[in-house]
Amino acid sequence: MSDVKTHQGTCHCGAVAFEVDTALDGLMECNCSHCYRKGFVLAFAPRASFRLKSGEADLGEYRFNKHAIAHQFCKTCGVQPFGYGTMPDGTETVAVNVRTLNDVEPWSWTAERVDGRSF
Repeated sequence: MSDVKTHQGTCHCGAVAFEVDTALDGLMECNCSHCYRKGFVLAFAPRASFRLKSGEADLGEYRFNKHAIAHQFCKTCGVQPFGYGTMPDGTETVAVNVRTLNDVEPWSWTAERVDGRSF
């Protein structure tokens, strides 16, 4: 298991900025209709480990399927850096798009492929 670190992230235009304390193991790449089309690689962390630094007013929300995840996107550039949800045990969580973390080298990670298309 890798170490928990504080990572900085932004949308493309920089209007939305955040930081999250998470390890970059256990990453998920899902083939559901939403994640696959957007190329998400997701890291999950407790909601309390996530801090929105700027851009709250610049965020829009998208929900689909069971409407369980509040996918957040920048209303200016359209990038979706994270989403809010709840784990099956009721724990509030954040799913962070690893591709929006500024301090992570592209392809320096590995992700488990998950068949979300079948859920």
